[in-house]
Amino acid sequence: MPTPKPVAGALLAPMRFPKVGGGEITVGGEREAWTLLVVYRGKHCPRCKKYLNGLDAMRGDWQAAGFDVVVVSADPEAKAQADVAEFGWGFDLGYGLRRDQMATLGLYVTQPLSDAETDAPFAEPGVFVLRPDGSLLLIALSNGPSARPDLAELLDGMVFTKETNRPPRGTL
Repeated sequence: MPTPKPVAGALLAPMRFPKVGGGEITVGGEREAWTLLVVYRGKHCPRCKKYLNGLDAMRGDWQAAGFDVVVVSADPEAKAQADVAEFGWGFDLGYGLRRDQMATLGLYVTQPLSDAETDAPFAEPGVFVLRPDGSLLLIALSNGPSARPDLAELLDGMVFTKETNRPPRGTL
């Protein structure tokens, strides 16, 4: 039986991820700021690097708009650390996304094509926006690396949504 997809407007129970550099990241549950959560495929994905480099360049804009920016993958710590060392990202980067967490977020999961790609199943891209109460405002899932929300357009839409207190869409 397929795992149900997350529902816009539903509360996301807190999920914890180990963080590159130490400590942990928590998404879901109540917090002071809004959250932009980006799930990426992992170190093996060049399209992810391009997307995340763009996100890092916009990180200040997202933060100025009142969003905590969190990025996570199923990669182990060493691969996540290698990405930060190579690209110098300043956002919080989590690693070790588990299969049960992938299912909770409704993410598509892929078996690697070969060991040259990576050595374990990984999550396909997902972008989520959570309100401070922990409810899911926006859910964007992809089953492959080529379809992801445009970050500038998304930020513009989220600023408008916050300013006008728009409800989650797609709830019927």
